[in-house]
Amino acid sequence: MTRPRPRTATALVVLAFALLIDPLGVEAQAPGRVWRVAVLTGAVPREGPAPRALEQRLAELGYVEGKNLLIDFRTAGGQLDRLPILAAELVGRGPDVIVAISTQAAIALKNTTRHIPIVLAAAGDPVGTGIVPSLARPGGNITGVSLLNAELSGKALQLLKEAVPAISRVAVFWNSENPLHGQVRTATEAAATALKVTLQLLDVRGPDDLSKAFDAVVRQRAEALLVFPDFVTLAHRKPIIAYAAKRRLPAMHPFREMVDDGGLMCYGPSLADSGRAATDYVDKILKGAAPGTLPIAQATRFELLINLKAAKALGLTLPPAVLARADEVRQ
Repeated sequence: MTRPRPRTATALVVLAFALLIDPLGVEAQAPGRVWRVAVLTGAVPREGPAPRALEQRLAELGYVEGKNLLIDFRTAGGQLDRLPILAAELVGRGPDVIVAISTQAAIALKNTTRHIPIVLAAAGDPVGTGIVPSLARPGGNITGVSLLNAELSGKALQLLKEAVPAISRVAVFWNSENPLHGQVRTATEAAATALKVTLQLLDVRGPDDLSKAFDAVVRQRAEALLVFPDFVTLAHRKPIIAYAAKRRLPAMHPFREMVDDGGLMCYGPSLADSGRAATDYVDKILKGAAPGTLPIAQATRFELLINLKAAKALGLTLPPAVLARADEVRQ
């Protein structure tokens, strides 16, 4: 007579079959799972606004580094030719998800992996730069947050002109190697034509270009400075701010961190907001969502910050209408 198989043996057989057909589903429920989140930036250090916001939001969501979370952070330090190398290193370590902070970092990662989920943070116009085919349906392994910087550049020039109406020649720090800056340049040139402002375009692809750009500003007698959103100029913002102060140039910057360090004005999205929003995508992906099914969010809050201390040092009295439009006025 055949004896019935013990229940415990039956359970083991069922579990083994489940492991064969869905090993990842069982692993996701395993106690003690440590999630591996990689971060790649073009220039921002780990203590920068977007990475700091990312870590703070992960903690709010219950991820504790050293307990159930490992963060593998890499920055190119403004040397953007290093991004493909760093992207390959991160992908080779097999993280669960990679956060790309900058357009160039996102492109380097896209060119390196089609399988590991990539979350965009502080990346500009992912459709226009060819990162994804659609914001609503990105497909593949990429989703995240778009800053839409190209659309803001004309507005930034307009605000600079309103703040200092007498200016007619504006030096522009841009980066010809930034895939977004072709669009930014076109939008800015259109605004300049409407405002009757002459632009002096100066290519700043790395720190070695700054001194040449500074010399060109003097030679061509620029009356103001407009800095395009780029992680090279963000990483080297202190010498740019110091130069503008020394030459008494009113300057419009793209990020609040530049006003924090003494710049006159900034207009643009918040990098910290972008980092927090990107973290929610990371959380969804770690919980099983497919990145290609998550629509890419667009920044909706843009900040105008004005530093009155810097204005006073430049001998500027800013129009009340401009001050009234500011989200924050620093005394």
